[in-house]
Amino acid sequence: MEVFLAVAQEKSFSRAAETLHRTQPAISQAIRRLESELGEPLFDRSSKDGTLTAAGRVLLDFSQQMLNLRHHAHSAIRELRDLNRGKLSLGANEYTVMSLLPLIPIFRARHPHIKIEVKRSLASRIPSEIIGRGVEIGVVTFKPNDPSIKSLPLAPDEIALIVARDHPLAAKQIVSVRELGAEAFIAHNVPSPYREKVIRTFEKHRTPLNISMEMPTIEAIKRLVEQGMGVALVPRLAAQIEIDRKQLVGLVVKEMKLERRLHLIYRRGATLSHAAKAFLRVARGAGGDEE
Repeated sequence: MEVFLAVAQEKSFSRAAETLHRTQPAISQAIRRLESELGEPLFDRSSKDGTLTAAGRVLLDFSQQMLNLRHHAHSAIRELRDLNRGKLSLGANEYTVMSLLPLIPIFRARHPHIKIEVKRSLASRIPSEIIGRGVEIGVVTFKPNDPSIKSLPLAPDEIALIVARDHPLAAKQIVSVRELGAEAFIAHNVPSPYREKVIRTFEKHRTPLNISMEMPTIEAIKRLVEQGMGVALVPRLAAQIEIDRKQLVGLVVKEMKLERRLHLIYRRGATLSHAAKAFLRVARGAGGDEE
């Protein structure tokens, strides 16, 4: 197509050869192959000025469109490489997405043209979504044992007791399990190892755990605690914004220092998009170390 377009524009096989830095026989051979494939002559050989046949005139428009499309494809790929376009695909749940909040503004400031898409998923499913290429990077609260997955640890998090500002315990920083026996707890109804650890801790200290309400989201739990409907044990990261704004008070339960570290995970040895690689660079710059 490139050769055909050059001959049509130069109206000469010899001038097209000079333009393309090829020999004239090579130009003639390329045109013959194209004519053979199409089953139609493209140039009127009786003319000396490279006059196009009817088939040649039809092909001229298509060849220009195809070469323009190739140029646009190269430009689009170059824009991906230069991070002027593309999409960052992440997987997280309601809690782990909070760990992305400090990273996204940094990434966005550096690469404003990249679309960021965070897909909500159960933590247990995120590793399989990484392997199945449903998302490129996931956020989980554990380090997967799968050797095909690589992880990048983020900042650690801990369990916090959240109470309303006017709650009797709000003036304290540290409380004991025994002080919580009379409290009405609002719990997250999603099973997790940390829920089991909380239950066992109360049992160990022979203190009743009064779960008065169960909610499907941490957001709902925080709003109810803020309204004085009860207290809750949640990951501190999930309530840090409200604690900083003094909408809630976050306390430490001294017998319940359950620290956990969040991890960014991705396929080991996978060809990641330029956007995903750039996001991992941001995470490493924020203190994450490869594992």
